[in-house]
Amino acid sequence: MTDQTDDLPRPPRAEGAQHLMASARHSWGGLRRLSHETAFRHEVIAGGAGLALLLATQASPAEILGATILFLLLLATEAINTAIEIVVDHLAPGWAEFARDAKDLGSLAVLCLIGANLAFLAYVLVT
Repeated sequence: MTDQTDDLPRPPRAEGAQHLMASARHSWGGLRRLSHETAFRHEVIAGGAGLALLLATQASPAEILGATILFLLLLATEAINTAIEIVVDHLAPGWAEFARDAKDLGSLAVLCLIGANLAFLAYVLVT
């Protein structure tokens, strides 16, 4: 399968500090794109509420760090799931079984991390 972008010249590869700046711009662009997703916005609100609960119950720094790491993993997984959906929608604008399967698996990955976040929060709040 060829794409019309195959004929476009590639920009020169950045190195050193320019590479770091380009990476930061790409990451910022990804965050801007992800912010358009309703699920991401819900996860950020829930994550903020979870952090507020941890702070209100005087959770330990290790517990707050653990919750923060799990939350960042959730956001990273949401970003990957969104990327999968974008690519699948491009490849299969209509219905296709592979598209449904890819989206379902990405959604499952997000759900697993939501469960891990909730389980950790419950553990910290109950113990």
